[in-house]
Amino acid sequence: MGEAPRCSVVVERTGTGHFVATNARGGTIHFGTASGDGGNAEFTPVELLLAAIGGCTAADVDVATARHAEPAEFSVSVTGDKISDELGNRMTGLEVTFAVTFPDGEGADRARAVLPRAVQTSHDRLCTVSRTIEIGTPVRTTIRDA
Repeated sequence: MGEAPRCSVVVERTGTGHFVATNARGGTIHFGTASGDGGNAEFTPVELLLAAIGGCTAADVDVATARHAEPAEFSVSVTGDKISDELGNRMTGLEVTFAVTFPDGEGADRARAVLPRAVQTSHDRLCTVSRTIEIGTPVRTTIRDA
């Protein structure tokens, strides 16, 4: 197996409870904390985690099914319970639900047939985000120049 690419983002504070993440290609996403702003519509870090799970597996399934037919509907809902216990703050009960339909036709029949296997393969092997969570990869934190 070849050397895995190093992935990275930089998160910078833009104000109290507001941040921007920038990837190596220059893409950005703004997010923040839900408390204090009332009507703040920015994603929270937990919502970004849920979006990452859904986005990763959606991309896998889309590649497998869209080569046969363009979906009429394709959405992925990701839910979970945010808890605080003796292990600290964390998410439990994570669930990913696909809502995918295809129009009539031969290609659509193939896409429908491929869908269950594509969802399972993404979960079991392909989706880096959910695989990392399920396996339980340790996270090391440091302070630069400390």
